[in-house]
Amino acid sequence: MAMAGIALAFLALLGWGVGDFLTQRSARQAGTWRSLFFFGLFGAIVFWPVAMGQLGQIFSSAHSWRFVALAIVVTFTAVVSLEAFRLGKLAIVAPILGLELPLTVALGVIVHGEKLSAVEFFLSLVVFVGIVLATVEFEMLGQKYNFLFERGAVLGLLAAVGLALTNFLVGLSSQATSPLLTVWFTSAVLLLISSGVLVALGELRHLQNIFWENKKIISSACIFNNIGWVSYAMATTFVPIAIVTTISEGYIALATFLGVVIGREKLHSHQVAGVALSLSGIIILSLVVGL
Repeated sequence: MAMAGIALAFLALLGWGVGDFLTQRSARQAGTWRSLFFFGLFGAIVFWPVAMGQLGQIFSSAHSWRFVALAIVVTFTAVVSLEAFRLGKLAIVAPILGLELPLTVALGVIVHGEKLSAVEFFLSLVVFVGIVLATVEFEMLGQKYNFLFERGAVLGLLAAVGLALTNFLVGLSSQATSPLLTVWFTSAVLLLISSGVLVALGELRHLQNIFWENKKIISSACIFNNIGWVSYAMATTFVPIAIVTTISEGYIALATFLGVVIGREKLHSHQVAGVALSLSGIIILSLVVGL
């Protein structure tokens, strides 16, 4: 069963990596809140047939606290992460968000009682270091940036905590109920949040035209992002949350690679090394866990 979990974690890596690349393009063309609306709508509709017969589990006394906590955390994370990117520089916020990996691993080990061997823990650390190397532009730090005082840095840290809690709660909810029910619930929450914002901005009436103008990029982003979340949620039912998160977190390296190959972005040598280090650590970890 461990191999099934690892395969699903790699599928989550692929879904999120391609999804993040497409999401950036979707946000630039359609707007961030509009993109979130379409992502939430897609998941809420696609997974409704499965979720419909399982809704009672959300309100049961044994599981309701997980979904209440997930709704609060998803709302908090969506708002804070978007605000962090709005106020701060990508070179500052992106590496800070990478802290979701060690935070999620810590939650799995300390709160959920998961056990990692010394080798697994070391490889998780290797992946995290690789992600930091891939996202930080060290050449610019002394010239322009001060991590402690840059706008968006504190919000980025809060967003990283929110992302870690989201990963952890999605894993817990999937293990206790159903992965598809959990993903449907998360999609429904995002749909409600973005709908409220768009109503307040008076933009809800423009959504149909915006979708048809950008239907290919929005549809592709919706599909890949939901593949990522479904795969992640299902993987946590076979493999510890800490392991699934470490493997799937390679989506950052994949998104970076796609930015270079397709988006023709330029990377520094240490960033290339970071992508290679994180992906190597993920591959070795998957082999270790699968043995």
